[in-house]
Amino acid sequence: MAAAAAEEEGADEAELGLLECRVCFERYGPSGQRRPRNLPCGHVLCRGCLEALGGPEGRRLECPFCRRACGRAETSDCLPLLQLLELLGPAGRSLPSALGRSRGAAGPAPAGLGLRLSLGGWGSLVNPSGVAACRRSGRLAVAHDGKKRIHVFGPSGSCLRRFGERGDAGNDIKYPLDVTVTWDGHVVVTDGGDRSVKAFDFEGRGVLAVREGFCLPWGLDSTPESEVILTDAEAGALYRLTADFQKGELKKCRMIRSQLVSPRGVAVSQTSGAIAVIEHLKAQGPNKGRTRVKIFSAEMDLIGQTDSFGLNLVFPSKIYTTAVAFDKDGRVIVTDVCNQAVISLGKPEEFPIFNPLISHGLSYPVGLTYMANNFLAVLDSGDHSVKIYSST
Repeated sequence: MAAAAAEEEGADEAELGLLECRVCFERYGPSGQRRPRNLPCGHVLCRGCLEALGGPEGRRLECPFCRRACGRAETSDCLPLLQLLELLGPAGRSLPSALGRSRGAAGPAPAGLGLRLSLGGWGSLVNPSGVAACRRSGRLAVAHDGKKRIHVFGPSGSCLRRFGERGDAGNDIKYPLDVTVTWDGHVVVTDGGDRSVKAFDFEGRGVLAVREGFCLPWGLDSTPESEVILTDAEAGALYRLTADFQKGELKKCRMIRSQLVSPRGVAVSQTSGAIAVIEHLKAQGPNKGRTRVKIFSAEMDLIGQTDSFGLNLVFPSKIYTTAVAFDKDGRVIVTDVCNQAVISLGKPEEFPIFNPLISHGLSYPVGLTYMANNFLAVLDSGDHSVKIYSST
């Protein structure tokens, strides 16, 4: 009983730190003065405190926690907190109870699956949106909304490099949506700011930018041949991009699938060449919309699909998938932001099965990638971190 009470008290403290402004201690809200805003340093304040710090004349302000100076125009909405507030709903149920119900429904994690390392966090990564691994070197590339848009971690978790500062000629990234790393060691990013696809080497030098032909390029993944498969959310299409990244030359960019519904996340099986795509159906957001996972063969034949309704038949809780990956055996792995979980849907011929791989310790998982050692890296936008799991 004492242990349970202590756990509940700890959960209450976590809610206080996450959902309340640390200056005025008022609970964040979706609009008005309580709307959460990011500072460039990664700390978060409500709009009311932000305006008070800048004064009526809107002068430059200092972060009350780290003293980094910034202008009001450099701040942005804290999207993970806004999404979390939407997930908790207008009834305003507490975060611990919401997570508790979801985790209980998802079931315990399989024995032997454990958290090995957590990277980033508040002030390091800001609203991260994509993660990718270099299978040769073990480096991780994370796309986020900080001053320098790409953050490269070494295998041990150290920060190796940051690049992609907005306005920096040659490696400007305006609004990164996703990232992948090719087999020949190039970082490729979808930029929603100018609707382009941009490639860099690991030193941060821009080598190629494709700015024509896309409506809104979003998710991307690379093949063993260093080709890039990417989605166009507005065009409802899937593209295959072939380039000589060493020379900075685009060879071909062709549409390989059309008539998709707002495709976002995409993954390529490194063994079979199969392609998984996440479609976002109807209204956006976990509370209103639903998602569908489609699997195509290497020849682009539809070989499997399942949606939120189909998964509800085997799992009695709403599921909203945001990222997808293939494991080494060809199973489809997805993130679920409604239950703060990572789930295996099995091989395409097994759809739909439901096997929770991670059902606790996540806030708002939005990205997945498998590393060379078969460790699973999960991008958690809720606490701005990358969490690395392995079987022990």
